[in-house]
Amino acid sequence: MGKHLTLLVALALVLTLSVAASAEFRAAAAVRIVTPEPLLPVSGGTGGSSPVDQKLWDLTVRALVMEQDETRVAIVSADFLGFPKPLGDKARAQVNSIPPENILIGVTHTHSAPCCYGFLNPDGTISADLDYLDFVCAKIAEAINEAVESLEPASVKIATGRGAEGMAYNYYAPNLYDRRMDVLQYISNETGEPIATMVNYASHPEVIGSNQGVLSPDFCGPLYERIHAKGGGIGIYMNGAQGGMITADTRNRPEDATLLTECVRIGELMADEALRIIENAPVKENPPLMCAAMTMEFPVDSDLMRMILKTSPLNYNNDDETVVRTQVNVINLADAQMLTIPGEAMPNIGFYLKRKMHGNSNFLLGLTNDAFGYIITKEDWFSFDRYDYISRTSLGEYTGQIFIEEAIEFIDSLPRPVKE
Repeated sequence: MGKHLTLLVALALVLTLSVAASAEFRAAAAVRIVTPEPLLPVSGGTGGSSPVDQKLWDLTVRALVMEQDETRVAIVSADFLGFPKPLGDKARAQVNSIPPENILIGVTHTHSAPCCYGFLNPDGTISADLDYLDFVCAKIAEAINEAVESLEPASVKIATGRGAEGMAYNYYAPNLYDRRMDVLQYISNETGEPIATMVNYASHPEVIGSNQGVLSPDFCGPLYERIHAKGGGIGIYMNGAQGGMITADTRNRPEDATLLTECVRIGELMADEALRIIENAPVKENPPLMCAAMTMEFPVDSDLMRMILKTSPLNYNNDDETVVRTQVNVINLADAQMLTIPGEAMPNIGFYLKRKMHGNSNFLLGLTNDAFGYIITKEDWFSFDRYDYISRTSLGEYTGQIFIEEAIEFIDSLPRPVKE
């Protein structure tokens, strides 16, 4: 086991694996709207927040819960730039029916939602509204608790496919991005209809961005609507290794296209591609489920990141501002494997991790359980001007190396997904 695997989680894993997989697999999903009233300024990064006067689609938090025997897991997607661990822990504390280490909270990474970090504005004020963040934590817990109460016998469909062109590209190196889309769909055993469809794809939802006076989940809004309208159940978007800078591809938009129409085009295209990829995937009945967690520790070399940790009102509870600790999860579901990433991993790291993982489909759940900026390799850290901003907003030179080595060690120490 990795040196940071906690004893509590290790014991929980042993207990989970000791129970024969016999109980019927169950699943459910639930949604809560978290659009602030009145509207709050939105954040696209460390430069502070910008005022808004309108919204395009509601911000939501979406909970996906699954259960097999003694193992129950929640995956949450929230329409924010990032959702740091102190907030995640507040939400977890309001859920009594799932072990906190089995609650994975990630973000879509929209650049048009209120700040959850507590970044400093240029005038020295804090950009986060703490009462609003408490409200969001409560709504996340509500969504999880509703999904637990709604659990029903279910099956799964899992598939990986190449997505269409025109959805994403790499702003720094146009062709360096992962075109694969991983899709998970829960099917009700009673009705045969989809309960929810989870889309795992690497791209920044920043068609609108933070400087248009608009609050929005960006392309995730039309993605959710399209999945639901086409019978895919509740749509959920989990971002992948989108660092460096994998973003929405609006390069070839028609002259009469607007940010709104491009947002709709990309969101609907992503939804259509996900439903296409999953359509003919086999239905897997009573799929085995495993969830394990470990704690990783990273040194904080970046002056900017140290300042954010020090000035944030979220209370990171760091005795030493030069180090941070966070939770990393691995989920095996049927023949698929999922790994959480506590930040924005560069695409080369994503390609490597997927190659080393053991599923037929390998999901990378980026910006999940924490959101510590960019995760880059030591070779790229402050090595050239193009990556100056990425390096400044990374924890440090060895973040990528630590994460890769410990994540792979952790994955290799666990049982492998069950392949047919």
